[in-house]
Amino acid sequence: MPTRRTLLAATLALPAVHARAQGAWTPTRPIRLIIPFTPAGTTDLVGRIGAERLSARLGQQVVVENRAGAGGNVGADFVAKSDPDGHTLLLTTIGTGAINFAVYGDKMPYKPQDLVAVGLFIRVPNVLMVRKDLPVSSIAELTALAKARNGGLNYGTAGIGSSPHVCTELYKIMAGIDMTHVPYRGSAPMLTELIAGRVDVGMDNIPSALAHCREGSVKPLATTGLRRSSVLPNLPTMQEAGQPGFETTAWFGILAPAGLPAPVLARLSHEIDAIVKEPAFHARMAEFGGEMPALTPDGGSSAAGFESFIAAERTKWADVVRRSGAKVE
Repeated sequence: MPTRRTLLAATLALPAVHARAQGAWTPTRPIRLIIPFTPAGTTDLVGRIGAERLSARLGQQVVVENRAGAGGNVGADFVAKSDPDGHTLLLTTIGTGAINFAVYGDKMPYKPQDLVAVGLFIRVPNVLMVRKDLPVSSIAELTALAKARNGGLNYGTAGIGSSPHVCTELYKIMAGIDMTHVPYRGSAPMLTELIAGRVDVGMDNIPSALAHCREGSVKPLATTGLRRSSVLPNLPTMQEAGQPGFETTAWFGILAPAGLPAPVLARLSHEIDAIVKEPAFHARMAEFGGEMPALTPDGGSSAAGFESFIAAERTKWADVVRRSGAKVE
């Protein structure tokens, strides 16, 4: 029979055994996390917070590198063509992971199978806003005005193929309206034009637009998530505002070059799952309206769950792009 001392020793050894099992791969040099957009904005914010937490958990510095261009395709393609050794990762967005394949078509420099899913950090709803002096106060009133002006309204987004772009196109399809798209090179210039009143309508990720919505420099009408946003609780969702079935979120996670060895993928996926379950990470993401992945029964993330999630998103947005004609020429 085992003695109390041997049982205690075995119990104390369990964490070390577990750590060795999960840590079969250890990075041997700093890891590059490619953020495929310019500094500032939601993508950069999530990426830098994620890099900080990954650094702590992997025991190796995760260095952020911004490689912007072509709706995120420049940075994503760089990672797709990098060595699959775990030392080069992509902070993917809904654009680089799903939407761009439909919007850019045969102009895409990489294919879905060139990157492998590692884990999902966060989902972020968008917010639909209008300029302060536009005579509407609800989605129903905006829809009525858009129908009355028959294409006379315009809407701004962070760029062609961005989450706000296709999200607004989905609203146009569901509401049966027409508005002219005015794409910008990022959220900041779009919000500047919306605040100045040179754009009628704007759609953006909540974190980028949150301060402007709160201070009243723009007029927010609704958010696009399944539930009301914790940071804009007085705004209805698009479903509550009269668009049944409308639910879209931007999302941010980690992809790696295809061919990543199984132990490397397992370690990275495990650490991302642990990060998204950290109370401190929850609190930080909640500050700007972020929602946790919930790809696993315990509310976490997984490589397989993220892969399935991305596949469903590609199908969904390919249909929206086809129906809206939102293509990069």
